Amino acid sequence: MKTRWKRLAVVGALPLALAVPMPASAAPADLGVADRVTAYDDTYYEPALGKTGEELKVALNDIISTNDQLTYDDVWEALKVTDQDPANPDNVILLYSGRSQGKDTNGGDADQWNREHTWAKSHGDFGTAVGPGTDVHHLRPTDVSVNSERGNKDFDMGGSPVDEAEGSFTDEDSFEPRDAVKGDVARMIMYMAVRYEGEDGAPDLELNDNVDNGSAPLMGRQSVLLEWNAQDPPDEFEQNRNQVIYDQFQHNRNPFVDHPEWAAEIWN
Repeated sequence: MKTRWKRLAVVGALPLALAVPMPASAAPADLGVADRVTAYDDTYYEPALGKTGEELKVALNDIISTNDQLTYDDVWEALKVTDQDPANPDNVILLYSGRSQGKDTNGGDADQWNREHTWAKSHGDFGTAVGPGTDVHHLRPTDVSVNSERGNKDFDMGGSPVDEAEGSFTDEDSFEPRDAVKGDVARMIMYMAVRYEGEDGAPDLELNDNVDNGSAPLMGRQSVLLEWNAQDPPDEFEQNRNQVIYDQFQHNRNPFVDHPEWAAEIWN
């Protein structure tokens, strides 16, 4: 029985980036967010524009599947860059707690940080295999004990407070992250459901509206994730993270960070 419940207001469709003409020589990484997305619409996302539903999902899969892949050891060093604290370059920001912690305090002991698979690696049984098990678009630094508390639970509302992660809640079959990263979590899960479609030995990952999905290649709760995506739009930290992954590591993007409105176009 869940001990805490609340409902989120569902907001209207999020606006599309303005179509401002960009010179061909413009470097997107040096532009403001709106202009940068427009530049990628003219190039990277061009095959997906104007599509909806399954057609959009297929187009985005084609676009984002042409990425470099890391080893699981590589992920340690990548996260020290992707999740660097903007106020302290010696630290990373932990996903669920929001705590700023030294980059070199990674490991498996209490109060260290480790690599959280936001899409639980048992949901599809991909473990730490190169591909879904090492994709830094969904791997984040988290406190060791909080990572353990989340385990392989699906995402939903409610539960009891999580120690060392103020604003997060959990029960026997689900986990609710703090408000500031609800949208981040939703967009990471959506990325995985589009990126991994059963090709090259990876499982076919899909959203559903259940919790307690076990080892099936499914993550929920879809309706709640859609609410979180609308409630908590991408902030500067999340947008910068997406850019760093594109520029320095995997050379692919999370399309739902650039275009959060595409979530409702696919999973309406």
